Amino acid sequence: PAIALPMTMTRSLIVLLAAGGSAALLAAAFTSQAFGWAPCEMCLWQRWPHGAAAVIGAAALVTGITGALVLVLGALAALTTAGIGLYHSGVERDWWDGPASCTGGGEGLGGIEGGSLLPTAVTEVNVVMCDAFEPFFLGLTMANYNALASLGLAVIWLFGLTRPAAQG
Repeated sequence: PAIALPMTMTRSLIVLLAAGGSAALLAAAFTSQAFGWAPCEMCLWQRWPHGAAAVIGAAALVTGITGALVLVLGALAALTTAGIGLYHSGVERDWWDGPASCTGGGEGLGGIEGGSLLPTAVTEVNVVMCDAFEPFFLGLTMANYNALASLGLAVIWLFGLTRPAAQG
């Protein structure tokens, strides 16, 4: 038997799409990391709001509660990660300074070697700087794509406010 999808955009379907989008972006981030694309600190920051959006959506779908508060919270989570992604994009392109914890050339370390700060069991550490510009596809970075996708997800969350509550 085929799965029948509703022909109208109910609030539940909108929540599924928006939360599922955040879950998919998280899965892509973890998959790229598993294949050796190490994230910087700001990349990791962008994951937390996606996790929140996915949890909000899952809770809404399980409980059947898809009221305005759920939609607004989901949109705020998506806008938060979009904002971090936009900030990160500007840091990568040297439009503004980023956090000292993950940007710059490391001049403040003097002559200290990184390996001397780590336990002897660690043989290789891949430190990724937040201001490293590494285009992923079509001249855009992962932060650029996250910002664009997250803005789209926020629109989807907010579109749910136009649907009657009784539908979903």
